[in-house]
Formats: sequence, C-alpha cells, structure tokens
Amino acid sequence: MKLTLYQVDAFASRLFKGNPAAVIPLASWIPDKLMQQLAMENNLAETVFFVPEGDDFRIRWFTPEAEINLCGHATLASAFILFL
Repeated sequence: MKLTLYQVDAFASRLFKGNPAAVIPLASWIPDKLMQQLAMENNLAETVFFVPEGDDFRIRWFTPEAEINLCGHATLASAFILFL
C-alpha cells in the first residue's frame, strides 16, 4: 500500500510557523489500527485522514495516543490540501 502524506503548517504562510498537522488523503478507509500507528509515527499533535464520499468528504483525526472527535487546525490543513 502506498499513501501520500503532507505536513501542513496551519495558520501560517511560512514554513516552521503555525500549527503543524499531518494530512493523509485516502481513497477508502484503512484499518483504525493502521491510522493510529501512522499518527504515532508522525508524532505530531494531529494526523488527519479523509476519504471522498459523494460530493463531500469524511474526516477523522488522530493524536499519537488516540482518535479524537475534532481538530480545527488539522481540518484547515485538510482543506488546504484539497484545494491545491
């Protein structure tokens, strides 16, 4: 399996500023355990995964320790990647 990973500094227009998040776009969901392992490996505050669903997207957020219910800066980082 090959995945693309982006590290995005949200709330900043320069490198090494803002709030970093790892963004991993997916074609379909991968196992929860693998998403958690990837978040642990990234070791950032949040790693976000998203998949297309119709005209929309589904999104999930992981810290190195657990899945969380919401993360603003990681959501904005995902939007940045979607609009590249």
